[in-house]
Amino acid sequence: MDARSSELEPDSAREFAPAGARLAPAWRGERGEPSLSNVFGSVRTASRGSFWRKLLAFLGPGYLVAVGYMDPGNWATSLAGGSKFGYALLTVALLSNLMAIILQSLCTRLGVGAGRDLAQACRDSFPRAVALPLWLSAEVAITATDLAEVIGTAIGLNLLFHIPLGIGVIITAADVFLILALQAFGFRWIEAFVVAMLGVIAACFAVQIALADPDWGAVLRGLVPSRDLVANHEMLYLGLGILGATVMPHNLYLHSGLVQTRGYGDTEAEKREAISLATIDSSIALCFAFVINASILILAAATFHRVGKIDVAELDQAHAFLAPLLGSTLAPTLFAVALICCGLNSTITATLSGQIVMEGFLNFRIAPWLRRLVTRMIAIVPAVVVTIWAGERATGQLLILSQVVLSLQLPFAMVPLVMFTASKAKMGPYAAPRWLTALAVMTAALIIVLNAKLVWDYVSG
Repeated sequence: MDARSSELEPDSAREFAPAGARLAPAWRGERGEPSLSNVFGSVRTASRGSFWRKLLAFLGPGYLVAVGYMDPGNWATSLAGGSKFGYALLTVALLSNLMAIILQSLCTRLGVGAGRDLAQACRDSFPRAVALPLWLSAEVAITATDLAEVIGTAIGLNLLFHIPLGIGVIITAADVFLILALQAFGFRWIEAFVVAMLGVIAACFAVQIALADPDWGAVLRGLVPSRDLVANHEMLYLGLGILGATVMPHNLYLHSGLVQTRGYGDTEAEKREAISLATIDSSIALCFAFVINASILILAAATFHRVGKIDVAELDQAHAFLAPLLGSTLAPTLFAVALICCGLNSTITATLSGQIVMEGFLNFRIAPWLRRLVTRMIAIVPAVVVTIWAGERATGQLLILSQVVLSLQLPFAMVPLVMFTASKAKMGPYAAPRWLTALAVMTAALIIVLNAKLVWDYVSG
């Protein structure tokens, strides 16, 4: 048993007092049993030793969170943005990554300092009339994420093994057995699998980027913001899609729950150290995610945009064009392999975030495999309908739309997170410093303003 779980009462009720409860009188009642209770505090941490030894114990949750920042839905938006506007949207990918680092650092504070994930914090702070709509919003975001994973994985199977999309969509429901198998070995095995898949994805894109030989000067210029991002409606739409694919609403719930898988102790010093180490973990992982996201956009700009193919928004289009443009049959194969790896990784994080959201908001627990099948079925239905009714060519547009939906849902997770972590009444000594809260407020305000402009543009025609 770890430093935290060893102190739990052995009675059958298994009451879990929230970490630092005596410091957070503003929460309504006790937290009760935590989400993901089967892995709560299950990963041992080092109380002594070097900084690197301590950090090693905390490495893992950040990479599960980073998966959500490079899922198949992000591929469609990055491919569309890179092919149409070249390297110009790299600045959006960079800005989104910085926003993600800020927001995920707040998640570690909430999970460790208050001993609650974001869903539990909403349930314990807001009246039911507010908490239930927030729960529905979170479920919509998870469904949109799952939709992108279903379509992306099905396309990967089609490109690599020539499996029809309709059948591939149905096959994706079987990935629930992958999660069950990994959970049987322990939470560290899930983290190890995710990191291994990320390594495969990075290797695939490293080879493709080397073959594409991009203009690195243009890449650096693309990291500088341009006023066209707001003035050009189509660029704004794709930029919001990248933002929605990078800063994911369900990741805010996920990270605040996953950080509690570490057995970091109950003293203030131990919790402060846990917050610091968990923040470093997520920051490193998100920088890695930015490299992958930027690679997708750079690949599209260096291949498609350079030769005038400015309308590549479908994953199968990209796969077909890579071989003749790069002069290598290896490039499209690597593209499909990386896509399938992204889908497999994303399916794990969607399951965990769905479990945290349902258990946290409703205090209602069902078996993880059943939760996975329910969310998968909800995502499969629109994917099958679109594939059959509109044909395979519409799947790319559906992917981009799913990412914009995520961007529109993001404020409903962001605003409560910033509110809770800024409150000393709720967080005690673990409240976010003012400079961090100010950056988080500016991040939330920028995203809300961009979303409002997008909606206004559609309403005004």
